Amino acid sequence: MHGAAADPPTVTGAMIPNRPPLNLAELRTAWRARSGYREILALAIPLILSTGSGTIQQFIDRIFLCWYSPEAMAATTPAGILSFTLISLFIGTATYAGTFVAQYHGAGRPERASASVWQACYFSLFAGAILFPLAWLAGPLFRLAGHAPAIRGMEETYFKIMCWGGGFLVLNSAIGGFFTGLSRTWTVLWVNLGATLLNIVLDYGLIFGHWGLPRMGVAGAAWATVAAVAAGCLGFGLLFFAPANRRDHGTGRTCAFDGRLFARLMRFGFPNGVQFMLDVFCFALFILLVGRLGPTALGATTLAFQINMVAWMPMIGLGIAASILVGQHIGRRRPDLARRATWLALHLTIFYMTIIALLYVVVPDWFLYPFGVRLQPGEYDRLHDLAVVLLRFVAFYSLFDGMNLVFSFALKGAGDTRFVMFLSLSLGMGMMVLPTWWACRPGGGGIYAAWTFLSIFVIVLALSFLARFRHGAWESMSVIESSLSESARPPDGECAEATR
Repeated sequence: MHGAAADPPTVTGAMIPNRPPLNLAELRTAWRARSGYREILALAIPLILSTGSGTIQQFIDRIFLCWYSPEAMAATTPAGILSFTLISLFIGTATYAGTFVAQYHGAGRPERASASVWQACYFSLFAGAILFPLAWLAGPLFRLAGHAPAIRGMEETYFKIMCWGGGFLVLNSAIGGFFTGLSRTWTVLWVNLGATLLNIVLDYGLIFGHWGLPRMGVAGAAWATVAAVAAGCLGFGLLFFAPANRRDHGTGRTCAFDGRLFARLMRFGFPNGVQFMLDVFCFALFILLVGRLGPTALGATTLAFQINMVAWMPMIGLGIAASILVGQHIGRRRPDLARRATWLALHLTIFYMTIIALLYVVVPDWFLYPFGVRLQPGEYDRLHDLAVVLLRFVAFYSLFDGMNLVFSFALKGAGDTRFVMFLSLSLGMGMMVLPTWWACRPGGGGIYAAWTFLSIFVIVLALSFLARFRHGAWESMSVIESSLSESARPPDGECAEATR
């Protein structure tokens, strides 16, 4: 059963213009209107809390490691980013099942939504099998980076463990997409919050050797993350098979491998994965290149990125909310409502990021103080003075980074993943990585030149996404079948439940 025998009528988009609602009459109705502030916040608040809790966990993890030793904190940032670079290709692909769920949900076809999640789960098994042996790239990668030997050993340890457990990260994203696509964002929050709390407890125990656990330092931080993500997979899996989901979405009887649906997921999801990987890869290269300028430059850059992550990552919840609404309205053939959701999500993001940017400039010590609690005064002073300046760079480009987040998620929610991929590749390498390589050479300009190129990249990327969104090509896109004919034939093989 697909839930709807016919598609709803197409709306041309004349109801809501493709521009931000700026006049007073439009803003007065923006709270209660469909895809208005209230609907966006109802979806976004749990996601903001969810992504925020994960970011706080990572922040606490880095503080624990900084207390353990400043070298441990410095080592886990490039190692974590490099391992996540490899894993992010698969996470971005599997996560895109959530867009399929949103569009199928909007089109009234619930069993196709759950079938999409199953295809992403099969993909996650493939991803785990690929990631496990990639752990042995740790040695060559970090020798190439040229970091100090003491830091390099910890980098290799952290990288290996994260690759060994990478399949759980992909599976977590695949099953979680079912709940985000259906707008069940509170479910996502509670599962992720439980995993975050478990991670923090295991972090403290395994890094420092408390409660009878071994003192493992960097390795303990990595194993704590893997264990917590595995627990999150278990939580999502149990809820996926809840009786209501088995009844309403057929989560137990749609588990057969569907070659056509899997191919569609790869067609749209793989560019999303590549784009996600490229973003992480470019920033990983940025940090590795900055590391050549010395421990102080690397440590201050790490501090600035970690602080920015705490403030910026919760806004991913707003981006995901915009993507959900865009996907659902594209499924309903209501691009006008998708436009409204995107512009209003941008309003909320800019409001938040403006406040955060001011705090970075006016009271940077509010963010920096936790890192210096257990450091020697000389160590902290060197990092502090440079990090204060770098936070001013972050404050400058953060508003444009908010635009990047909202417009890129909106475009991907409609299916415009190839454009996002190619734009990220060309600008990331051409405007950030290569200029940073020049800046980090002797006589090349140093740390401030590198951060200037980073800021220019973020600004140009934001303006490019804005232009693409205003162009409107995404409005006629869809990731799901245009008719029931493509999904009418059952896939080869059936689940046991289907034969009962």
